[in-house]
Amino acid sequence: MKLLFNTRMLFLRGIFFTAALAAVVVGCSDDDDNTPAEPDDLVVLGSTAERGSFLTDADGNTLYYFATDVAGANTCTGGCAANWPVFHAADLTEDLVGEGLDFDDFGTITANGASQTTYKGWPLYYYAPGGVREAAGQTTGENVGGVWFVAKPDYTIQLGRVQLIGADNKHYTGDYTEGDGPVTYFTDAQGRTLYTFEFDKKNKNNYTSETDQAKNAIWPIFEATPDQVPSALDKTLFGSIDVFGKKQLTYKGWPVYYFGSDTQRGQTKGVSVPQPGIWPVVVKDAEAAVD
Repeated sequence: MKLLFNTRMLFLRGIFFTAALAAVVVGCSDDDDNTPAEPDDLVVLGSTAERGSFLTDADGNTLYYFATDVAGANTCTGGCAANWPVFHAADLTEDLVGEGLDFDDFGTITANGASQTTYKGWPLYYYAPGGVREAAGQTTGENVGGVWFVAKPDYTIQLGRVQLIGADNKHYTGDYTEGDGPVTYFTDAQGRTLYTFEFDKKNKNNYTSETDQAKNAIWPIFEATPDQVPSALDKTLFGSIDVFGKKQLTYKGWPVYYFGSDTQRGQTKGVSVPQPGIWPVVVKDAEAAVD
């Protein structure tokens, strides 16, 4: 009888131990399921067949840049701000930037008392015509007014629009006479102004020296090949030439340069050197270079 009792107790203890072990396993499984999910990226790349790749927020809303912001400050105020709300990715960190984007390209500025995210120095915006934001995946803000464009990760050329101010601190119009009025011109992806040289010929650089690096530093060539350009521009008008082993971008046959004394984005000091019109900024409607 005693043996039967002991056997029964061992059996019951086995059942209890098995049940307890199962509870522990289930409990561990529940803990695993409750592990916080990885946060979504705050800025990602979207794409369409028409636009290619461009920046969006986490919900797929397209982000834009404004040509008049070329110096890196928000210039969209008043009624403009109602149609183009600022984008701000709060607490953006490297692990919250989507694939294909570099965290180092992002920054933050304060605009009209609010924080705004920048990309390669360009402040970023949404498009909300009439105060109603466009739907996710749409790019209806592209080329609005010839100054608003989707923010792309791989632009070769972007457009800036400012008052031209020469190294002599004088204001110039688009025909290089003294006067006021903004001009829309080409920049690189970081907002640095691009120029052509009056004495170049079609696809022929007549300035750069093979040996005089001091001279070359005054007007460095823009080393690039055609890639992505704003939709306002005709990509087929761009090309490249070989200049002493380097690829220099051309537009309508004109070789394209920087001015070495433009140390900040948005500066246009070269327009007055050595006199107005010798080194014009690159503009969409420039006359084609000739042989």
